[in-house]
Amino acid sequence: MLKQHLSQKLLQKLSPQQIQFIKLLQLNTLNFEERVEEELLENPALENGKDDEEELDFSFSESEDFDYESTKDEFDISDYLGDDDGGVQLSGDYQGDAEEKEFMPVVYHISFRERLLEQVTGALKTSEEEILADQIIGTLDDDGYLRRSLVAIKNDLLFTQNIKTDEATLARILGYIQDLDPAGVGARDLKECLLLQIKRKQELGNNPIYKLAYGIIDEMMEDFSKKHYARILKKFDISEEYLRETLEFIARLNPKPAQSGSEGAESKDFIIPDFIVKENYGNLEVSLNSKNAPELRVSKSYNETLQGFDVSKEKSQTQKDAVQYIKQKLDGAKWFIDAVKQRQNTLLITMRKIVEIQQAFFMSGDESDLRPMILKDIAEQIGMDISTISRVASSKYVETDFGIFLLKDFFTEGITTDSGEEVSNREVKKILKEAMEAEDKKKPLTDEALKDILKEKGYQIARRTVAKYREQLNVPVARLRKEL
Repeated sequence: MLKQHLSQKLLQKLSPQQIQFIKLLQLNTLNFEERVEEELLENPALENGKDDEEELDFSFSESEDFDYESTKDEFDISDYLGDDDGGVQLSGDYQGDAEEKEFMPVVYHISFRERLLEQVTGALKTSEEEILADQIIGTLDDDGYLRRSLVAIKNDLLFTQNIKTDEATLARILGYIQDLDPAGVGARDLKECLLLQIKRKQELGNNPIYKLAYGIIDEMMEDFSKKHYARILKKFDISEEYLRETLEFIARLNPKPAQSGSEGAESKDFIIPDFIVKENYGNLEVSLNSKNAPELRVSKSYNETLQGFDVSKEKSQTQKDAVQYIKQKLDGAKWFIDAVKQRQNTLLITMRKIVEIQQAFFMSGDESDLRPMILKDIAEQIGMDISTISRVASSKYVETDFGIFLLKDFFTEGITTDSGEEVSNREVKKILKEAMEAEDKKKPLTDEALKDILKEKGYQIARRTVAKYREQLNVPVARLRKEL
């Protein structure tokens, strides 16, 4: 027998408008600009420009009529119903002579794989070899390494293209590829990559340093990577000066051959700041990047078309569908504009509070002036949820008088000194960085020695914490920092 019972549950559900706001909030300036352009294309009821002073009326009554003919000359809804493109005319369809067309220049970038295929074609004899070369080149990683085994590539060719080959043939084709530019491409590990580059240098000139470098990498790669220089000196019976010159030559080799030259230039990232903080006569002024504050408005013609619904006495099904379409687009435009404004307001409120807490840093630019601050501190002071503050801080940058900084870098843990003062761990990292930069490279400071330096300055920090901060600074252990 079934039993019936009542229960109460408290559920939190987000409205479509709230979901839209959350998605917009976590976007940086570049992604937000792309999202606005996308919405302008998808929703013809949304336009660029300032809104009129008078409020737009989005309401209508089912008992009211719609004068379809009175607005047809200005706005034909049939152009929008049933179209996948939303009724937006593409610029390429424009054939008028009143306005000159402007075309953006098309820039063609050739990838390193395409460049390799162009080079290797002349060295191959059969179409089957070209297929094998294409398979190997297509398997290369973005840094130019071949990390997939020849056995696996052989199986790939058999299962995907029904081509039967052997490892010896693939090794021969790989040899052709490794002779191409850039030097080192097609290597299966770092050792092979360096040896390929040194071999290429040897072909250009007979330099004893090239021979020594080849021997060090070929015979003592492990000792070289761990900087066991005493073993290398003993093995090759050379002076420290000669070894130092050889190590300098090896350091100039490229461990990622496919990411050099133009390839590397294309991969550079350009930071677009989301916030701007400037000092003006002792006051800090916070503003948004102008791209974060677009001027958007609801289409006046769409709104007037909806208001004309009360003119017609009889409405056909097409007219009813037209009204429903217009109402949907107008609501979507209004919701998007509200979400954009809410995003702007949230960004400014959050950034102003961060500047207020970190005022000393924004005035001096000295990282030692940063105060300990976590997401919860900001959330409590401005009355917002921690998740909202996290979305604001995620992947956003602020431009200051001292450079551009990642916003999340201002959120740091606190450390208490011997005097009881709470400081940011950024100050501790700065001390560690300066100590390691000033150390004797022949006898670099160990984590224990770094801990003692911090202790002298009043910071009681465990050695494992020092190691964690050192790793966050991307600095290797003392043994790997040792130089001749």
